[in-house]
Amino acid sequence: MNRKLVLQIEVLLDAFNTVKGENGEATMILFHGNFTSEYGSGVVLPGGVDTQVEYKGQKRSLSARYILQGTDKAGKVFNIFVENNGECSGDMPFITTPKVLTDCKDLAFLEKALLQGEVHSAGEGKVLIKIFICNNGD
Repeated sequence: MNRKLVLQIEVLLDAFNTVKGENGEATMILFHGNFTSEYGSGVVLPGGVDTQVEYKGQKRSLSARYILQGTDKAGKVFNIFVENNGECSGDMPFITTPKVLTDCKDLAFLEKALLQGEVHSAGEGKVLIKIFICNNGD
């Protein structure tokens, strides 16, 4: 499978809110950051959150939701909603399955594309998310 990097998002972790119950643990991680792509660049709007849940005897799952707001090369503002789901395997990078919605006509193809994400450690309080478009070499 061929992959092409379409979005790179630097995430700065702001706060961790955790509940530990008898059957497991849930953590909501609030964050902000910035992104780059060949189509433009910008920021992660306030309100980004990664929810991680681990029930006893199961793997930890993650589901992050956030909106990117950027400016394209022509100076036009655009937005991308990202929902990124996966499992925290313990090894980096975590592999995820992103879904997106966007108001940018040049990026509309991402809404129907097969996407794959990677979450990389980027030092204390930071992660780097890479989103790739995948194809079967057609």
